[in-house]
Amino acid sequence: MSDALLSSRMPASPVGFGVLQTLPIIPDPEPDNEPAVVLELENDDGTVTVSLDGKSLVDDEDAAPPGWYDNLAERVDADELGRVANDLLRGINDDITSRKDYIESRAEGLKLLGLRSEIGDSVGDTNGVAGTSRVRHPLLLEALLRFQANARSEMLPTDGPVKVRNDAIGSTTEQDRLADALEKDLNHYLTATATEYYPDTDRMLLMLGFGGSAFKKVYFCPIRRRPVSESVDAADLIVNQSATDLRNARRVTHRVVMTHSVLKRLQILGVYRNIPLTVAAPIQTDALKQEQQSIAGIAPIYSAEANEDREIYECYCELDLKGFEHKWKGKPSGLEVPYRATIDVATQQVLSLVRDYPPSDDDLPQKRDTFVKYAFVPGFGFYDIGLLHILGNTTNALTAAWRELLDAGMYACFPGFLYGDTGGRQNTNMFRVPPGGGAPIKTQGARIQDAVMPLPYKEPSQALMQLADNMAQTGMRVGGTSEQAVGEGRADAPVGTTLAMIEQAQKVLNAVHKRMHAAQADEFRLLVKVFREHPESFWERCRKPTMQWNEELLIQALNDCELVPQADPNTASHSQRLMKVAALKQLQAAQPGLYDPIAVDKMALTALGWSNPEQFMAPPAAQGAPPPELLAAQAKAASEAKTADARMLGAQTGAALAQAKLMNPDQSGPSEMEMALKAKAEDTRARQIEFQQQRAGADDLNRDKDREADLAIEQAKLVADMLRLDAESALPVGAVQEALTDLGNGIHGTG
Repeated sequence: MSDALLSSRMPASPVGFGVLQTLPIIPDPEPDNEPAVVLELENDDGTVTVSLDGKSLVDDEDAAPPGWYDNLAERVDADELGRVANDLLRGINDDITSRKDYIESRAEGLKLLGLRSEIGDSVGDTNGVAGTSRVRHPLLLEALLRFQANARSEMLPTDGPVKVRNDAIGSTTEQDRLADALEKDLNHYLTATATEYYPDTDRMLLMLGFGGSAFKKVYFCPIRRRPVSESVDAADLIVNQSATDLRNARRVTHRVVMTHSVLKRLQILGVYRNIPLTVAAPIQTDALKQEQQSIAGIAPIYSAEANEDREIYECYCELDLKGFEHKWKGKPSGLEVPYRATIDVATQQVLSLVRDYPPSDDDLPQKRDTFVKYAFVPGFGFYDIGLLHILGNTTNALTAAWRELLDAGMYACFPGFLYGDTGGRQNTNMFRVPPGGGAPIKTQGARIQDAVMPLPYKEPSQALMQLADNMAQTGMRVGGTSEQAVGEGRADAPVGTTLAMIEQAQKVLNAVHKRMHAAQADEFRLLVKVFREHPESFWERCRKPTMQWNEELLIQALNDCELVPQADPNTASHSQRLMKVAALKQLQAAQPGLYDPIAVDKMALTALGWSNPEQFMAPPAAQGAPPPELLAAQAKAASEAKTADARMLGAQTGAALAQAKLMNPDQSGPSEMEMALKAKAEDTRARQIEFQQQRAGADDLNRDKDREADLAIEQAKLVADMLRLDAESALPVGAVQEALTDLGNGIHGTG
């Protein structure tokens, strides 16, 4: 097929830059079964890429051809840009109006936290009562801090928030090695390379618990030249309250306060149009921003020299852009397709206009996902319910009760009074009598009781104090911050009962944790998509990567593995994890034959925070044997028991000797039996001396004690046998006494 024929079939109009178009091809007269030809318009210079095998030249369905995500504002007519800016700004103002109540409630809620010191005026405050208390109850603040601390420990572990999941049946060693390297290097990226990820997410969790909604924006930062996942406060993400979610919202606008330096960098890089902008106008702050600045102690200064920050709207919307209309079967369809429009609010100039959908074969484009929504409790509109909405009214009531109790105590200590007008000229009616002091009051001779009457203030009410405690307990239970005394009471409490108490106390937070886990999984999914488009940023800032990455190897790892949060979706806190381990240990103790004790102990050590539980395990050869301490204790107990038996036999022998002495008081002179007895005793004594010599060089003390005790028992039995001789033999008492003395010395190791 000739080049002239291809040129004759190209569209002459430059409409639809970068859009994949398939054109019918007139076959040649030769029946060579030539395949269809796919034409792809890449740039605005009219060049064409031709595929002769009928396949797209774009490997990845989300991979964009050159120029696909270029700034189209450079090529759109100025009138069209003005129309787009006016329409978008009008719609954004409507979105801001729809969420006005939500923003104002958050501004009032910041005051309930009590983060700003409020000291009562000694003369008179806004209520006209001087000296009243302004303390605030910390119920909402306590619930918020507990939620943030617990969520951070679960969602942001120290070794990284990501783990690899592979649901495939069977895997090779190479796949396992690749998965481990992907997990380690991605966790290193989020903890060491993207150093802003952990503190930024930590701050996001605080605002999530407070207002109920928080957002993450995942994109490729052209200035830092790497993928970024940054939090966006709900006040800065403008969405109409009637929207159900991010995907179905008509507009999603990210309000950015950008410094002049950052704006200029983006213009130099070609991200924004390099057009002159007028002096920045004062940024209009809503009630929420004003309250945040008041708590932070920021005093806004509006001047051209002191404030060059600009307010930028980055609007994700759908447009039917003139010159880039969507076509259906070769004709403009009027369909609005996704775009990302960036507008400078002060000048209403469009800085950037970029396609926000991938160049796929789909004729009906779908917008890319950029934001991830974290929800505390789903609400009735787009913005969700947080601890502010759950505990706000209770905190207000408790604050009022606290102030009433404190004011009642103050008036009881410093009561007000009324004094008669005829009491004389008094220059002041403010009396502060110090301890041990006094204050004069002119009464013109009348009794002071008749001139001054104290007001009938009451002591702080016990009923009010009980009501405040009840409200606090109710609020803690609803907010999920109540303290359950699961460790008190019966030591043999059933495991199911304990787990049920913890589950009942943390039902709200368990549901919140599951929502956060799902949102974090979506965040990692978007991060993977950005790494697919910019793979070199994965390894270029890693000093010691686990393996030598390249684009092909990284794409293979991302295709084979799924990245999910390391947090357990079914365990919302560390206390729940420990209670589950305790329940498992009790089940193992009840039925030891059904469980592997080594696996259970490894799980327990892992739950306690030890990443390498094998380091505490005994060698495999010694795991079935009792511990050395137990063996030593058993040997010592046996030796002591044998020694006690020997001493008991010695005592019995002494008693028999005394009886023999009484029966034969006059016997004297040796006999053959006496001589045999002495000979046997001397032999036993010789064996005792030999044993002591062997004992001096022995290594095992417990074994020596056993041998000593055995010999002592043998000696005692010998004496008993001698005493059981025929009474008629009439052994001399002196011979028996001498033999027993020698044996006793041998038993006690003396002589």
